[in-house]
Amino acid sequence: MPADDAELVASAQAGDRVALDRLLRLHYERVHAVCRRIVGTSHDADDAAQEAMIRIVKGLRSFDGRSSFGTWAYRIASNTALDELRRRRRRPILHVVGDDGEAPEAADRLAERRVEAVADRMSLDAAIAGLPDDFRAAVVLRDVADLDYNEIAELLGVPIGTVRSRLHYARRAMRAALEADARPALSGSRPS
Repeated sequence: MPADDAELVASAQAGDRVALDRLLRLHYERVHAVCRRIVGTSHDADDAAQEAMIRIVKGLRSFDGRSSFGTWAYRIASNTALDELRRRRRRPILHVVGDDGEAPEAADRLAERRVEAVADRMSLDAAIAGLPDDFRAAVVLRDVADLDYNEIAELLGVPIGTVRSRLHYARRAMRAALEADARPALSGSRPS
C-alpha cells in the first residue's frame, strides 16, 4: 500500500475526518471509472460510485491492510456496480418521446463537432457495455483500475486462470465489436 494511503487509512480509522476526506478524494475518480465501465451509463455510475463510497466509509474500520487500500476500494466499487446492474435489470426501461413520436434531437449544436472527438471513446464504451457482466468486470478491473491478475482473481473470487480466460475472450469480443463499428466509417458512411 502506498505510504500516503497507509498513513491516511490509519488516521481515518482513528477518526481523522480530514484524512478520510483526502483518502476518498484520492480514489474517487478510479472508483467512479470502475463503476462507469461496469454499469455503462454515467447516471448509474454516479449512483454506484456514491454507494461504493458510503460502503468504503462504513467498512473502513474493518479494513485490515492484507491488500492495498485501492484493491479493497475497487472490490467494493465493482461489487456495488454489479449490484447496480442487477437492480437495473429489475427496473422498467423508459424512453423519452416527443409529441411527434420521435426521440428529440440534442439541443447542443456544438455536440456535432464533439461527436467525432469522442467517437473512439464511445465505441470502446459500447464494446465494453456489450460484454457479459463477468467479462466486463475483469476488463474494467485490469484496464481501468490497473489491478494485476492475482488481485482481480481475489476480488472476483475466481481462479487466476478464469481471470485470464475472461480477459482473453472479452478482448476478442471487444476487438470484433470495434472492427464492426469501424467498417461503416471505412466505407464512408457512418450510422446516425
